[in-house]
Amino acid sequence: MPSVTFVSIARHGLLQLAGLVACAAAAPAADLALERIMGSPALSGPVPRGLKLAPDGRLATLLRPRAADRERYDLWAIDTTTGAERMLVDSTVLGSGAEVSEEEKMRRERARLGGTRGVVDYAWSADGSRVLVPLDGDLYVVTAADGAVTRLTETAATELDARIAPDGRAVSFVRDHNLFLHDLASGTERALTTDGGGAVTWGVAEFVAQEEMDRSDGVWWSPDGTRLVAARVDEGDVALVTRAAIGADGTRVHTQRYPRAGTANARVELFVFSPGAPAGTAPVRLDLGADPDVYVARVAWAADGRSVLVQRQSRDQQRLELVRFDPATGRGAVVDGETHGTWINLGDELRPLADGRVLLSSERDGFRHVWLVGGAAAEQVTRGPWALDKIVGFDAAAGRVFFIGWTDTPLERHLYAVDLPRDGRPATPPRRLTEPGGWHDAALDRSATRALVTRSTPTQPPQTYLADAAGKRLRWIEENRPEGDHPYAPFMAGHVAPEFGTLVTPDGTTLHFSHLRPRLAAGERAPALVIVYGGPGVGPLAARRWGSLMAQYFVRRGWHVFSLDNRGTSGRGKAFEDPIHRNLGAIEVADQMLGHSWLAARDDVDPRRIAVQGWSYGGYMVLRLLAAHPRAFAAGVAGAPVTAWDLYDTHYTERYLGNPALDRSPFDRSDVVPVADRITDPLLLVHGMADDNVVFDNSAALAARLQRTGRLFEMMVYPGQTHRIAGPELGVHLWRSIEDFLDRRAGAAPTVTPPGADR
Repeated sequence: MPSVTFVSIARHGLLQLAGLVACAAAAPAADLALERIMGSPALSGPVPRGLKLAPDGRLATLLRPRAADRERYDLWAIDTTTGAERMLVDSTVLGSGAEVSEEEKMRRERARLGGTRGVVDYAWSADGSRVLVPLDGDLYVVTAADGAVTRLTETAATELDARIAPDGRAVSFVRDHNLFLHDLASGTERALTTDGGGAVTWGVAEFVAQEEMDRSDGVWWSPDGTRLVAARVDEGDVALVTRAAIGADGTRVHTQRYPRAGTANARVELFVFSPGAPAGTAPVRLDLGADPDVYVARVAWAADGRSVLVQRQSRDQQRLELVRFDPATGRGAVVDGETHGTWINLGDELRPLADGRVLLSSERDGFRHVWLVGGAAAEQVTRGPWALDKIVGFDAAAGRVFFIGWTDTPLERHLYAVDLPRDGRPATPPRRLTEPGGWHDAALDRSATRALVTRSTPTQPPQTYLADAAGKRLRWIEENRPEGDHPYAPFMAGHVAPEFGTLVTPDGTTLHFSHLRPRLAAGERAPALVIVYGGPGVGPLAARRWGSLMAQYFVRRGWHVFSLDNRGTSGRGKAFEDPIHRNLGAIEVADQMLGHSWLAARDDVDPRRIAVQGWSYGGYMVLRLLAAHPRAFAAGVAGAPVTAWDLYDTHYTERYLGNPALDRSPFDRSDVVPVADRITDPLLLVHGMADDNVVFDNSAALAARLQRTGRLFEMMVYPGQTHRIAGPELGVHLWRSIEDFLDRRAGAAPTVTPPGADR
């Protein structure tokens, strides 16, 4: 969905700045200028992305930003035994610099990779011998042992969604809407489909699958590499939307299939191909049921390759079924199902086991936990008033599951291990494998004997280390300490950790907040900037992790920076989310006003100078707060806001508000445009003019309503920019615009220099 950001930062289109408020600054000893924050190298240090372990665990691979260009990434490999590292792919040498297709650009937007260059993705072969690398629209295979590069394609078209077969013999990819196969031994390619074109595309995930369902795949290889399942996506019934990408050098008009709430979705079918079968052999269509208006949520092959597992979700998202299909006949049988009276959040994985059961995560008891399904009955492995985020590994020999989640506090995330029930013994309690006090993620090898763990705290930028299955650190991959010649070292002396606290709602619900306090003279009151997201699908803003440097910038200039995680946000269990059902922008506003009251009552906050800022759903929240509570805020900055929910897509919007074609009333209650005339406080509206996520129509509709009702406001638009305002120059301009607006409308406090700083 929409995205969170402390203004430009863009899951759900929703989180580039979720960690923004997780750190504080009390005027660093060195001057922290906007130009330096947006410049290269990144002040948070060489934080890699795309961390993976080779299937055998011998190499760790990662995408590392270049020191002189933080938006360009190269592929690196590190020997997990010796620590020796080498660049596998230098994007400036191997890449052609060719512009990728519009479809690929939009796919990168879905993956929150818009604006990045060089190597943006890659995949290991199952045997660990080769790495598949898409670059500048073409495909390459790199031999892991010696870095030898083989170019697979050299065409004017962009090859999309490439997948390497588990046996390492072939690569599938999509070109011009059709599915192709490249034989690595012979170097030949052939088309598996020929009817793609127009509204029909093979082998890709449809828009809502990429944007809202965390499914980017449209092809799934069988374990032995002899067959593959491919999606056929027909958007013929999806409404055509004209999107004007207004840029500085002119306007490009794109006709885009966009499934707005209440309208038709793409029709998705699944077919099983057998590339080695005799010529003319037709693919087998999987029978997804009589109702074509369902979502294909997850697809996986059974461990033995004899069946295909598909999770299908009803249009109202209140029913989720796991279906096992015979790939030879296409017939299926339901092996597990769950229902919910509000909606069902999709888990991120299906892990088929050798005994035929399936390991997955589910919230069917109210919190996301590990479950085993597909046997005589669904079996819950973990339980309690805490939640996991995702399953990251499985040791089949030991029957051990590894997951990221929290058990003690939602302010932290950790790597845990739990043993499955076996031989009459119950599952073990989860064992935390990472140290307390921080935020962790992990990627494991195929057998789950090694893990790449990434950790950060409010005072430590992200670090990555190699660990064994017990969580013991074996070696640093990227220690990234902010000292010595680290880019952030000159500013570390002024770095102050945030303060965390809780507020309690009238019904007894506990809400967590993060508060960054500026250094003030005795008796001085300062303005406060409330950073809000407030929507579902994004983890907490109040979290013990490294945060955005923009928080430091504002605190250094004398602002309090505050964020509260209201009901409706994710990670606290289903009951914490459900109050927003059929009524967005109500309970979230009430909870945020608790935080406002707490701030206004402090003797170091000027209650007349409390401003609020948010991006995407956060921008929507800014508008709802200003409309519901006039004069409570001195100013509001709404970035890329949703203002009319029927302008947003089906899967996200209907999950919470239902289908407007069946019942319009939840939309009438939740939209901003009908209540825009209640906004009387100073407002800065910001939007990228080529945004294809929260389309620019949202801000245009709000602006028209405000103008018709005589309401004054300020607006800053960015030609050619999408949901993320990308690039250092535009980043500086964006923040200068926000800073100027807040200074004029809320009034900046004097800059305070801490002891020991240069004067």
